[in-house]
Amino acid sequence: MSHLTDILFEKSGDRTILHAMPIMLGVLCVLAIAYRFYSAFLAARVAALDDSRITPAHRFKDGHNYDPTNKWVLFGHHFAAIAGAGPLIGPVLAIQYGYMPGLLWLVIGVCLAGAVQDMLVLAASVRCGGKSLAEIARNELGRWASVVVSAAILFIVVIALAGLGFVVVKALGGDEVRLAKGMEIKLPADQLLQIDPEKAVADQRVYRFPEGCEVFYSANTPTHRSEAFRIQVPENSPLVAEKGTVTLPDKSLELVPGSSWGTFTIACTIPIALLMGVYITKLRRGRGILEASVFGAVGVLAAVVVGNWVPGSPLERYFSLTNDQTIVALAAYGFIAAVLPVWLLLCPRDYLSSFLKIGTVALLIVGVFIANPKLECPAINQTFLNGGPTFKGSVFPFVFICIMCGAISGFHALVASGTTPKMLDKESHIRTIGYGAMLMEGLVGIVALIAASSLRPELYYEINTGLPELPKYQKDLDELYAALAVPESKDPLHPLNVDAPQHLQLSEVERRVGGEALRGRTGGAVTLAVGMSFILSDAFDTTTRTLDSALSWTGLHVGNVSIDGIMKYWYHFAIMFEALFILTTIDAGTRIARFMLQEALGKVYPKFERTDWLPGALLATLVVTAGWAALIKTGSISTIWPMFGIANQLLAVVALALVTTLLINTGRARYAPVTLLPMLFVTATTMTAGGQMIGYQFPETIVRGQKLLEAGDAAGNQLVFTGVLNIALSVFVIVCVSTLLLMAASRWLAVLGGMVPGRKEA
Repeated sequence: MSHLTDILFEKSGDRTILHAMPIMLGVLCVLAIAYRFYSAFLAARVAALDDSRITPAHRFKDGHNYDPTNKWVLFGHHFAAIAGAGPLIGPVLAIQYGYMPGLLWLVIGVCLAGAVQDMLVLAASVRCGGKSLAEIARNELGRWASVVVSAAILFIVVIALAGLGFVVVKALGGDEVRLAKGMEIKLPADQLLQIDPEKAVADQRVYRFPEGCEVFYSANTPTHRSEAFRIQVPENSPLVAEKGTVTLPDKSLELVPGSSWGTFTIACTIPIALLMGVYITKLRRGRGILEASVFGAVGVLAAVVVGNWVPGSPLERYFSLTNDQTIVALAAYGFIAAVLPVWLLLCPRDYLSSFLKIGTVALLIVGVFIANPKLECPAINQTFLNGGPTFKGSVFPFVFICIMCGAISGFHALVASGTTPKMLDKESHIRTIGYGAMLMEGLVGIVALIAASSLRPELYYEINTGLPELPKYQKDLDELYAALAVPESKDPLHPLNVDAPQHLQLSEVERRVGGEALRGRTGGAVTLAVGMSFILSDAFDTTTRTLDSALSWTGLHVGNVSIDGIMKYWYHFAIMFEALFILTTIDAGTRIARFMLQEALGKVYPKFERTDWLPGALLATLVVTAGWAALIKTGSISTIWPMFGIANQLLAVVALALVTTLLINTGRARYAPVTLLPMLFVTATTMTAGGQMIGYQFPETIVRGQKLLEAGDAAGNQLVFTGVLNIALSVFVIVCVSTLLLMAASRWLAVLGGMVPGRKEA
């Protein structure tokens, strides 16, 4: 009995800490039951799937867009296209509320809302000849509804791509953190400042601060920095240590280096995908898929290993990109991928990444079962229920905005009414592809949540609290650590977790992941990579000091050297995994937005509607890419991610409203609650969050910018512009969606009241 309770939970003072494996087992059972019974009900009764119907893939077969495809190949394409940053990053950021709100929303939302939307939108598109959401709106509600939906979708896609791209930038790119004038840094005893001439730029000096400094982000609250760091100051304001204390001048910046290892690995995946595309399509003409798959998998793993040699080598300066350089590189990739033929880069990358995505998630699930990590995060975090360092806003409604794609995602409706319905072989495949792929994405979100929850809270917040915001949240963090019985320490190098195993201290984690700077790396991507690397390489028993590795079968679990050797590879593999996860959605999303913009411009100049017209393709792609890149440049995780969540969830409202209209129009109103109820819930939470963002969060950004301008700081211009732009975009999208809902509700009442006749489904 005692052994069983040790598997389920353990006591730490007054706290009961659950283990992850039983929760994972329960989640898998719930998802299996939902697929077996609820999706069967949707298939048989609501969608009335019928294999005797001819699908658009057969009816309009052209070997290019419309082409019957094997069910499992199409499943892989669909999953790769829908699986982006949402299920990876949202659950990590929502950990500040505790893991239970996010876990419940993921499990309930994916079964009753997200998978329902994906499956029924796919069915609706198939019945409408593989048409898009805008065309479905035209069929069900008329021409003006199509115009409203098209405008809303175009803006939402650009905002969504900015949210996705921001995660890649935070994971791979360096960052420059503005530090307050007059801030003090106390050096350790017998340590001197060092100028770093290799990092200096014109009119600037860069200083390297050693391990063990005390940084006073606020006047009376020192923060102990266990790791070394670099600060850039103007050339005419050199730093001087007076009695071991340095006072920073105006315009000081902390330089957070980018991940040259991760950037190198991602860069290598592009030529690998290009070679796969040429090999399959041109050299072997549809054959050789197995050889290309093996080549791609081996190539990606080799790139991860070789990337270990990049930091510290002559190649590092080419792959250690700044924040702005990463944005430019990402935009260039998105532009090229959206213009090149789909078989050359987009399809082989989707194909390769689907194996990597599903395989990594399966490996993480196995790791959770074997390592059975503790969920160190509290189930409900009372300290930050009303907002915190990772996400502004209270648990309601923002947990439903923070966690989106793993529970429900409007972006999926674009894929389900885009490429997938044009390749569906039989209607019965809709259940597996529509409902099943969404359950898989929900599982990705749950795995990400478990990985982040398994980190000790102090490690989580050291990574996820922005350095400029540390003084604001330090008191709350101290209260949280006290409530969780995190011990005080007399060790100046690490005041909070000295009693924890050494490998859980930030400085030790940084060393084990290859010398990466982790403190203040907000955005969720870095946190998830650390959590994944712990699960896959190191589940440490603090009592016996023995290693219970999720990879013990490899024989690499002997001593600390093995932990170091494994963990840095898993960390950079996780960074590469996250970026690949997101890039497949960015390139597909950019291509979708390009087509939509060309379609809109075609109403003015007909040649734009031809997707093979190169000038039109180039112009439309440039406008879309510049739009989301500009949003990344002007935003931050505290503004872009909420905007992404609101826009994405409102698109889900549009999709559910259109499917509800289809059910009512075709005489199946008794089944309308399966889409109407999720639609009402998502509408309530998203509109509430949107109102709060427009009402006070975005205006707060404008006020901060105005205060900076009054103080003579030109950086205030960007904050003011960001706040105004966020308000304008949010208002536009909310107005579009509200207009569509009014149109849809009017149609429902008219049909149900007998004022307008229904119709038979085609």
